[in-house]
Amino acid sequence: MSNKKRFLSIAGALAVIMMVAVLAHFRPQLLPSAMAAEEGHGEAGAHDDGHDEEEVIKLSKAEMDEFGIEIRTAGPGLLSLYTSLPGEIAVNADRLAHIVPRVSGVVRDVRKRLGDHVTRGEVMAVLDSRELADAKAAFLAAKERRGLEQARFDREKALWEKKITSEQEYLEAKQALAEADIELRSAEQKLHALGLSEGDLAGMPEHPDSTFTMYEMVAPFSGTVIEKHITLGEVLKDDTEAYVIADLGTVWVNLSVYQKDLPLVKKGQPVVISAGYGIPDITGEISYIGPIVGEQTRTALARVVLPNKEGLFRPGLFINARVTVDQQSVPLLVPKTAVQTIDNNPVVFSVDEDGFEPRRVIVGRSDAGSIEIVSGIGPGERYVAKGAFTLKAQLAKGTFESGHSH
Repeated sequence: MSNKKRFLSIAGALAVIMMVAVLAHFRPQLLPSAMAAEEGHGEAGAHDDGHDEEEVIKLSKAEMDEFGIEIRTAGPGLLSLYTSLPGEIAVNADRLAHIVPRVSGVVRDVRKRLGDHVTRGEVMAVLDSRELADAKAAFLAAKERRGLEQARFDREKALWEKKITSEQEYLEAKQALAEADIELRSAEQKLHALGLSEGDLAGMPEHPDSTFTMYEMVAPFSGTVIEKHITLGEVLKDDTEAYVIADLGTVWVNLSVYQKDLPLVKKGQPVVISAGYGIPDITGEISYIGPIVGEQTRTALARVVLPNKEGLFRPGLFINARVTVDQQSVPLLVPKTAVQTIDNNPVVFSVDEDGFEPRRVIVGRSDAGSIEIVSGIGPGERYVAKGAFTLKAQLAKGTFESGHSH
């Protein structure tokens, strides 16, 4: 072996010896921490593997009531498929009245203002009307004439039966009585048309003369004054619209149905009305679908009649409607409130004798309030339908005194 090769061999051997020495120097310092990290990682991995099985929450009956936890049994249900439609609250036109005086006159008294509530038969305003006075006078004259003609007829009939008077006089008296009857009925019908009742007509002869010109405008049904066009002292004609009242105990919801939705939307379908702004949702059903599509909007009209006893749904409000167009049965359906997200995974809290356990689930289709569970819990299992969010929050904080164990 040449001197050059011997030198290279010795140098290589020295390099190997130095590397071994360096590793021997540092390995005792690195090994404990590395081993600890490796052992800790193994423990964490083991903990993660059993995370779902070990996280169990135990609650007393009082704690469940405090947190509003509701338990149900998993089972099948109907999943509603719906379409969303825009709409607007409107006055129920079937309960809307335009109040006009049936006679012309001068306004003597205005008793109702804009926004006032009225009851059926309540006087809203009073007019002085010469036309009404003439009609009353005509009725009293016809009534008096009819009484005279009745007396004349009775006398002529008695004389004719005794052969004291001629048949011609008897027939003339009979004809005059018939004409008086017609005149009286005509006067009565005119006063009825002006709003006077049979009781008003019966007591009219005893009324003071000052009331003959007084015409009272009354409410045809209970409602709210939504328009007022009458002032004290003005002259009203018999076709002047003095008031508009509406019964707002029910309202219409007019929905705009797009062309694509027309085959799906049908009379009788359930609808959930959402107005927002703190107004709770309300459920109704479609009572009418218009036969014509608007030329400008290219939409058809669908209508829902809603109860409005608290007056929350004011005419003019814009709303959104979810119309249920189909329902499908699914093997397992739970409320959306039952499904929570933990570590980016949907979970449902199952219930057994050990307590509440978060179970990972696979979800499917959903509607406004429910969601389908494909796997994770099975039919017949008990689960938390309401209050699951509280369990999730407390599970994250680990603050249950008696329940959270690892």
